[in-house]
Amino acid sequence: MSKQKTLKGSFSLCGKGLHTGLHLTVTFNPAAENTGYKIQRIDIEGEPIIEAVAERVVDTQRGTVVGKGDVYVSTVEHGLSALYALGIDNCLIQVNGPEFPILDGSAAPYVEKINAVGIEEQNAPKDYYIIRKKIEVKDEETGSCITIFPDEEFSITAMCSFDSKFISSQFATLDHMDNYVEEISKARTFVFVRDIFPLLQAGLIKGGDMDNAIIIYEREQSQEQVDTLCNTLGVPRIDATKLGYIQHRPLVWDNECTRHKLLDIIGDMALIGKHIKGRIVATRPGHTINNKFARLIRKEIKKHEIQAPIYDPTTEPVMDVNRIRELLPHRYPMQLVDKVIELGPNSIVGLKNITTDEPFFTGHFPNEPVMPGVLQIEAMAQCGGLLILNTLENPESWSTYFLAITDVKFKKKVVPGDTLLFRVELLGPVRHGIATMKGYMFVGDKVVSEATFTAQIIKNK
Repeated sequence: MSKQKTLKGSFSLCGKGLHTGLHLTVTFNPAAENTGYKIQRIDIEGEPIIEAVAERVVDTQRGTVVGKGDVYVSTVEHGLSALYALGIDNCLIQVNGPEFPILDGSAAPYVEKINAVGIEEQNAPKDYYIIRKKIEVKDEETGSCITIFPDEEFSITAMCSFDSKFISSQFATLDHMDNYVEEISKARTFVFVRDIFPLLQAGLIKGGDMDNAIIIYEREQSQEQVDTLCNTLGVPRIDATKLGYIQHRPLVWDNECTRHKLLDIIGDMALIGKHIKGRIVATRPGHTINNKFARLIRKEIKKHEIQAPIYDPTTEPVMDVNRIRELLPHRYPMQLVDKVIELGPNSIVGLKNITTDEPFFTGHFPNEPVMPGVLQIEAMAQCGGLLILNTLENPESWSTYFLAITDVKFKKKVVPGDTLLFRVELLGPVRHGIATMKGYMFVGDKVVSEATFTAQIIKNK
């Protein structure tokens, strides 16, 4: 089972803000399990904290801006992209102004600092959200579309189209997060010269220069306009008739702009609050459509807060019925687990097929067969017993007995034809022969019952 991760120590990065031009310092700190990403404005009285989640996004016009009340922080996507891509789950980010420094316009400075300080594994399990069906968000007006499909890992393909002969059509793909550092993190943000003038008039990009963005000059302007722009940016004047890229550093890749769009998608997906397993295909992505998509995924997560295990009937079980009988003393009609399909140090997934000739259906009830709730809890507990007994040297010499059952909920009837999946997790270490576990029972992708139970392991006489 994967575990949550945080930083081994703190690190800081300093630089100017893209929009404010202020000299800013952002500090990334380790955070406790299940904290997620939180952003703190340490320059404001009370040092307010903003949860870095999709619902806190208040603006997406020129970057991703998160806010709470009248407190906001902008240009957060590059830092969050690095955290998310490197598998970090918990981090407190402190900044002394209204935006993160733009640095070189990429996520590379964050990646370098994260790798230098190190990543620490925590005890809590990592809770992935697994995509089970196609989910899509479209913007008919702009032609933007983001679709996610089921996949075993997280991957992205981005396709961009611009009204420009330099980057009219491009695509970029990240097939595995292990390739993020070399293939994506160094991709810089970009801007068209034609867009710079209105941004300057709006009082934005006060910190923009040729070292923190790719500048694309693809439509000829008057020499006077170009001279004014160069003066504003504090760079030598250029010939207004020569079109092309005018940044100091050459392109890292021909499709660097689209790779940066992919980098931004990852930063905006960090606001989902969980790492996901699925393949994203993004057409003409941007922060607005990215945020709509992230909000939709968060709604899906809330609807399926506890996800059912994936069951492939063609896969060999971890434990078959014979191994189960070696560990458990139960026999027909009280053996309620047919096989185990997953087994880890702290969790187990078991299965039972409910047939029409289950003995309890005879009287419960003759005209409306329903599996008794007490037997549902018993089946989950038997899975928990298998989890614990499997760790003992002579499991046949031990049995597990209920000490307590709490937080029981029944949400749907269990009837003939249902396939039950049980997922049972240890809530803490086994101490003095006593284990506390949380069990869920699923039919399809729905939780039909759940309970917390405590059991004692006792040696047979």
